[in-house]
Amino acid sequence: MTENLPRAPRPLRVLAAMSGGVDSAVAAARAVEAGHDVTGVHLALSANPQSFRTGARGCCTIEDSRDARRAADVIGIPFYVWDLAERFREDVVEDFISEYEAGRTPNPCLRCNEKIKFAALLDKALALGFDAVCTGHYATVVLNEDGSRELHRASDMAKDQSYVLGVLDEKQLAHALFPLGDTLTTKEEIRAEAEERGLAVAKKPDSHDICFIADGDTQGFLASRLGKAEGDIVDGATGEKVGTHDGAFGFTIGQRKGLRIGHPAPDGKPRYVLDISPVNNTVTVGPVEALDVSALTAIRPRWCGSTAAAPGTYTAQLRAHGGETEVFAEVVDGELRVRFTEPVRGVAPGQAIVLYDGTRVVGSATIATTTRAAAASV
Repeated sequence: MTENLPRAPRPLRVLAAMSGGVDSAVAAARAVEAGHDVTGVHLALSANPQSFRTGARGCCTIEDSRDARRAADVIGIPFYVWDLAERFREDVVEDFISEYEAGRTPNPCLRCNEKIKFAALLDKALALGFDAVCTGHYATVVLNEDGSRELHRASDMAKDQSYVLGVLDEKQLAHALFPLGDTLTTKEEIRAEAEERGLAVAKKPDSHDICFIADGDTQGFLASRLGKAEGDIVDGATGEKVGTHDGAFGFTIGQRKGLRIGHPAPDGKPRYVLDISPVNNTVTVGPVEALDVSALTAIRPRWCGSTAAAPGTYTAQLRAHGGETEVFAEVVDGELRVRFTEPVRGVAPGQAIVLYDGTRVVGSATIATTTRAAAASV
């Protein structure tokens, strides 16, 4: 089943984060097969687990906890449940809400990896004498001859999850184990492997929803936390009011559907969200070409190595499931300045930009401001 997974040069004490899904279960089983001393742990991230998503792979439900425990029993490893609900609420859920309230578009999965799985969990694991934390992410850690480590894309680009791991620093990489990242196996083969191992989660469906929004209704979730606040939707070119909304937090830059614009634009073309202003609760819309971005500034850079990125040409990824685009990047006064070789669309403050040098992850930063291509050409 895992012919391509070499045995470890020395056994490690590994804490396997088991979400209750097929990927983390197979990752834990492969870590055992590689010769490591593995203990499974499920993170209880909700004070009221029944309020979180059910029926799919997650990290927050009673169902997920039970699935993880059954998988650990089949693999034959000790298993525990750790309560990190309060830390998750403060560092992920409240951050998500405040970012939207400020007119930005956050990625809670990056925040969870940074603050929960490779901070709170890893810190606790190291304090208990573990050497590494193992997860079911599709990415690869490469150990160099000088002892340094690099984070690389997964061998199979179709499943690569290095984007959401771009927040990991050198110390965290030194204690990270991703058994699924360096094998060319399809998701169907992972499920087949899980079934062959006798893991009941082999057929459990995946989910791409935000785990703490039970019904997938992000706008409804935010409205329940922030309250409705009617404001104007205005045309970016004329300043004319073209509609109203119940809260600017319910929109993201690049959004087309659900704008509730009362009448068609003069050119008959659809309109997209160009800007969100929480100060005056206004949403600005315009044609799709107005979304083109030629440059951006990103803050709070985190480097997957010992030094910051040198000025130069890289590729960048702007979404978890997005493609790569060529950029020139440099660090100026602690901020990451990026210029795109070709304009890109739908870039929103709050998103993460992850830089790559080939398959190697250079680092990640949070987008603060963007320069529109149309404005730059004037």
